[in-house]
Amino acid sequence: MREKLLLTFNAGSSTVKIGLFRREDGKARRIGKGMIDFRHKPLTFHLVEGPEVFDVPLEAEGGDVLHEVLDETFGWLTEHFDIDAVTAVGHRVVHGGDVFAGPVKIDEAVLSGIAALTPLAPLHQPQNLRLIEAIRHLKPHLPQTASFDTAFHRTQSATVQRFAIPRQYFDQGIKRYGFHGLSYKYIAGALAKLRPERAGARTVVAHLGSGASICAIRDGLSRDSSMGFSTIDGIPMATRSGALDPGVIFHFMARLGLTREEVEDIVYHKSGLIGLSGISADSRVLLESSATEAAEAIDVFTFRIAGEIARLSATIGGLDTLVFTAGIGENQPAIRRKVCERLPYLGIELDEAANDANAQTISAPSAPVAVLVIETDEEQVIADEALSVL
Repeated sequence: MREKLLLTFNAGSSTVKIGLFRREDGKARRIGKGMIDFRHKPLTFHLVEGPEVFDVPLEAEGGDVLHEVLDETFGWLTEHFDIDAVTAVGHRVVHGGDVFAGPVKIDEAVLSGIAALTPLAPLHQPQNLRLIEAIRHLKPHLPQTASFDTAFHRTQSATVQRFAIPRQYFDQGIKRYGFHGLSYKYIAGALAKLRPERAGARTVVAHLGSGASICAIRDGLSRDSSMGFSTIDGIPMATRSGALDPGVIFHFMARLGLTREEVEDIVYHKSGLIGLSGISADSRVLLESSATEAAEAIDVFTFRIAGEIARLSATIGGLDTLVFTAGIGENQPAIRRKVCERLPYLGIELDEAANDANAQTISAPSAPVAVLVIETDEEQVIADEALSVL
């Protein structure tokens, strides 16, 4: 009997992660994964199949239409997997607004609803839509599902969600939404399996990657997060500013004469680590640099992360567990160390050897707060949610 496969797309602002899963007894088991980074030309499809790694150059150039990119990608996947056995496609969609509280099967109404939320996520939502449209063009018979990054945070209270602005704007959808929800959902589930005694504990999860945010979780539910209305908010990121006094925006436009597009480019693409350092958006490069500006960028980055961990701990009444995840959180001991060194008053103490080894538990044995490193898997959540819908 022919096996059934499921394909997932996890689109960021400049990358697409692809997951391939085998459907077995109603569950999804990963059998392959890949990535396309649209920042690097020519495009390359980085494929991981078990222990093997392939870097495949693509002739397609991308752009606003991704039909050719995906067509070529499917061609390469066919050499290693039975792509004709794919029975469904699941997508990560960044913004679900107040419309989507969980995963859904994509139809015309859902597609229109996703498109209508584009102004709230101008970097990510268009990429999500391009991928959905490309699959519809290439494989029109395949059902597609959408999993929303904002859905996990729907359990936050109105007190957490509200800005201190006139009430009518809250009713118009101007509120704190939170993002990286698929990652936080995975970590909440993983924590329940790895440390069941801490599953309902007061937990703060730091999702630190090119995009970065922090979430307060209690009883497995989101209670607060660093990102709010948009994916710019919260802590500094690779190229995004994080929280910014609105007066700075007014000054940019009224005093410096910058256009809305120019200001948007600054806060999305020229700020964060690259803006602070003027050297690189990659924290690994900055940690290796001897430049004063590089050290300052890392100091601001870790200072803001520590401050946000403290704020989120207040939301849930204290802290029992701190989890680091995503590219930086999972792989950069120096960043974790610099964050934790600012938080001894919360009961955080590192085991330096465990931290340097990227161990799962990096807190000192006697420390009251458990500090963990857990690898996130957003594609697994997308696959699981796709099966739940289908």
